[in-house]
Amino acid sequence: MPRAFLTLVVVAAPFFYLLFTAEASSDTSSTKGKKLIEFGWDEPSTGFLRAHIAQMQQSPFDGCVFHVQYSNPKGEQGSFTWEGWGTKPFNQNDLQAAFKDLKVIHFGTFDHCFLRFNTTPGKLDWFDDYSAVISNACLAAQLARAGKCPGILFDTEQYEGPLFEYHKQRDAKSKSWELYAAQARLRGAEVIRAFQQGYPGLTLFLTFGYSLPWSESSAGKKALAECHYGLLGPFLDGMVEATQGRTRIVDGHELSYAYKTAAQFSAARKAATVDLLPIVRDSEKYRRVFSIGFGLWMDYDSHKLAWETENVAKNFFPPEVFQASVHEAMKTADEYVWIYTEIPRWWSDSGKAIKLPEAYADAVRKARK
Repeated sequence: MPRAFLTLVVVAAPFFYLLFTAEASSDTSSTKGKKLIEFGWDEPSTGFLRAHIAQMQQSPFDGCVFHVQYSNPKGEQGSFTWEGWGTKPFNQNDLQAAFKDLKVIHFGTFDHCFLRFNTTPGKLDWFDDYSAVISNACLAAQLARAGKCPGILFDTEQYEGPLFEYHKQRDAKSKSWELYAAQARLRGAEVIRAFQQGYPGLTLFLTFGYSLPWSESSAGKKALAECHYGLLGPFLDGMVEATQGRTRIVDGHELSYAYKTAAQFSAARKAATVDLLPIVRDSEKYRRVFSIGFGLWMDYDSHKLAWETENVAKNFFPPEVFQASVHEAMKTADEYVWIYTEIPRWWSDSGKAIKLPEAYADAVRKARK
């Protein structure tokens, strides 16, 4: 990008943009101090982490996202990660094995691991009883704190229920957008208070932040009420409002999965720090508590595009291109960048990577320098 254009952007940017970048946690022109997180289909359980931490420490990552299983005295077993956003309240006894695992794992340099908490099943209406969700959010945070993890990976994707889509809410025909937005904002405040009750000062790592509803609104040209993730905006408003102490929120910006150029990352950062502020209720506090991150999908769109392990030049991201993308993402982010994969596995029960050409592991290591 020409220097003259960059200068124009900085000069034309509002004063709050200068404040936002000045208060960023890291230098946005360097990879120094930035953290690289793995989050893909090889996502480990706490038991896998405990058994394979030595292998994972040899990877080029600072940590990963992990999930939590439950088992109760009735013999019921399942995924706390996938069932926490519903009507079933869990307790510490249900997660006894996970607590035990995390308390004995020696993470070493692999110490930026985030406990995943989804908005699933996500079939509640915003006006329903949210006591189980609130209780489970607090419990998830307690578990992350017990493992001395930085915090929670809060996955806001609508995997099962249209949680954030106004027109698909149960009472959308009788309750206005304004009523639902106010209720979503209330729930956002309740949820982050629960996280903070269980883990004061945690880092809440979002797959999507305000950047998603802003993108769906075509940069403010369409009302949030008409967007699939429209209610995510007011929900995050409530979170920002109730954030206290050292708690911070990371916009993981999954929208950057396919980014290849410095210009794309730069534009995304500007959108997250300046452009989308019209949909943020408290832009001043947002500037203080939010951190800008990026996600990259290494085997991008692998359910449609072939993932080559031999002729890697045919992949959407050849190793050298992926190296450049990771490097630019780490330079532009405040602190966190995450790498998503589906077919390749960075670790496995065999103690080896699967369908992961060594050239990609080398590319990630080089990108950090």
